Amino acid sequence: MKHTFLLLLLYISISTNAQVRNLGNGLGTTNRNGNVTRLDSLSNDEISVKLSGKTKYTDYKIISIKNDTTYIDTTLTIKKEYKFNFRRKDNFELLAFHNQGQTFNNLAYNFREELMFPDIGFTAKQFNYIKANEINDYQVPTPTTEILYRTGQEQGQVIDAFFTLNFSKRLNVSVAYRGLRSLGQYRRSLSSSGNFRATMSYRTPKDQYNIKAHITTQDFTNQESGGLTTESLENFINNNPNFTNRGRLDINLEDAENVFKGNRFFIDHNFKLFGSKDSLQQKKVSNLKIGQIVYYETKDYTFNQTNVNADFFGNADKTSGIIDEKTDYTLLNNQAYLEFNSKYILGKFKVKANYTTVNYGYDSIYSTNLIIRNKRLQGKAISLGAKWNGTIGRFNVNTDATVIPGSGHLAGNYFKGEASYKKDSVFTVKGSLLLNSKAPNFNKQFFQSVYTDYNWENNFTNIDTQNFGFSFESKWGNLNLDFTNIQDYTYFDSDNRPKQYNEAVTYLKVKANREFKFFKNFALDNTVMYQNVSSGSEVFRVPDFVTRNTLYYSDHWFKGNALQVQIGATFKYFTSYKANAYNPLLAEFTLQNNTDIGFPTLDVFFNARVRRTRIYFKIDNVTSNFTSKNYFSAPNYPYRDMSIRFGLVWNWFI
Repeated sequence: MKHTFLLLLLYISISTNAQVRNLGNGLGTTNRNGNVTRLDSLSNDEISVKLSGKTKYTDYKIISIKNDTTYIDTTLTIKKEYKFNFRRKDNFELLAFHNQGQTFNNLAYNFREELMFPDIGFTAKQFNYIKANEINDYQVPTPTTEILYRTGQEQGQVIDAFFTLNFSKRLNVSVAYRGLRSLGQYRRSLSSSGNFRATMSYRTPKDQYNIKAHITTQDFTNQESGGLTTESLENFINNNPNFTNRGRLDINLEDAENVFKGNRFFIDHNFKLFGSKDSLQQKKVSNLKIGQIVYYETKDYTFNQTNVNADFFGNADKTSGIIDEKTDYTLLNNQAYLEFNSKYILGKFKVKANYTTVNYGYDSIYSTNLIIRNKRLQGKAISLGAKWNGTIGRFNVNTDATVIPGSGHLAGNYFKGEASYKKDSVFTVKGSLLLNSKAPNFNKQFFQSVYTDYNWENNFTNIDTQNFGFSFESKWGNLNLDFTNIQDYTYFDSDNRPKQYNEAVTYLKVKANREFKFFKNFALDNTVMYQNVSSGSEVFRVPDFVTRNTLYYSDHWFKGNALQVQIGATFKYFTSYKANAYNPLLAEFTLQNNTDIGFPTLDVFFNARVRRTRIYFKIDNVTSNFTSKNYFSAPNYPYRDMSIRFGLVWNWFI
């Protein structure tokens, strides 16, 4: 079914007889308050699509869940180079495992966007999980297609195909599918995943009724090796010539696999009760809408093993036989709201009420030797909240607050406020405040397995998170500062069990970016991040410094600037720290106190753009053949050796 969908999408895109527009330059996006900002479209970069005839690049709109508007982009920039990966995001704050489709270790953490309710957990499986706020709607005058292709590690590939069209100015639909399969350099490191999403948006001629909806189906399968054995680790570090073929290195697990799946249905629709106009200017000055948002999501995690491995995971309730353990989670949030938009309140004001249910657990008991009181954790909650989006002077202000009373698994509170100021195209300043209280993820509260050490029922208190963020963006450079304080932080200890920290975790992150251009066609793009954990460093660990420096040459070749090229090298380094260990049964990262990890990498790339096609050629970790073998993504998990990748991104505007 997946392959049929991709072939059909490719056939529609190629076989339609239509004019291909010319590319030019265009800049600017419009946010929900009507202000123009420089954001990205499909990949969040600069905008540069200009179309001949009666259409122009601003007609090809991408609308976020917050109603921020950007435009389809076919430029070739250094930011596109950073995002050309299977996640289609910049991985600066992450440390990848050797094979694409595997998990990431954290070099930094982002607390500006916290969930309102506790999640299922198994966070190592969710780096490629597309969240609801990452799903966009579209408005395009002609059918539009984008195809991404990238080769895999050893064998395999990534394909991300997207198609959208408007049946009218008011009705848009889109479908997209991202498929990945990659073998990897080491044994038992096969990755396979699929992300399907479809959207629909519609509004009546006079905007009396509006609806937007999406569905997603996602699955992620990974063979799990447990890392290299002690002997193989020595052969790798000592660069034993008999093991340059990494498939010859022994691993800890020969038969383990985990699978994570998620399905989501989202709908937001509203009806305008009334509206009023200025009697002189005949402009709308206020309106009142009644609406509903339905958010329904299921997730499940499965750990499979053909036989018990007590040497690696410890004692088990049985000595042989297949292990097939499944944890499932269902969240339903039904929201009703009233939204009032008026010049007298300087924007939009929304009052909302939520009814939320959650169901987490197991269908059977896996360890009969232990007393497990319940197979499931369930909860229901009613919450009240309000949002305001408006302007005060030259400041754009957005606030969102929700209170969830009670004492169950869903009880807590949430407040987020943002204020931004833009000085024409010179600079933008933004400050944000997040106050969040919610229960830990469910797999920290309750978990069970045939392995005795992996069974627990905890009664943790809520995690209280306070984050202050500051951002400065300008033509001279960008600066981001985050100060976070966490009370009752939960984590997985070195014994692979969840714990709650009794003291506060205080975390400072400062990140700066500046690009220098010289000799007309050369540029040096620099990103530096400093981090400090002044309290709680024994349970919350990050490197002190992370830096990425890219020196590249960019120019147009041949007559008529037919080919744009981008040739360069990227150096990345992070200081040594006790990076978390990876546990394949939990699909989580745990503390460890024995191994320090910190190393440099150098990647070389040659990128090109021909009309609306971007071509990418890259050599990862080119210095690995003649440097010491000290590069690891986590203890016992080596980072990738030198490898060559190829790919492209291709747009059609039919």
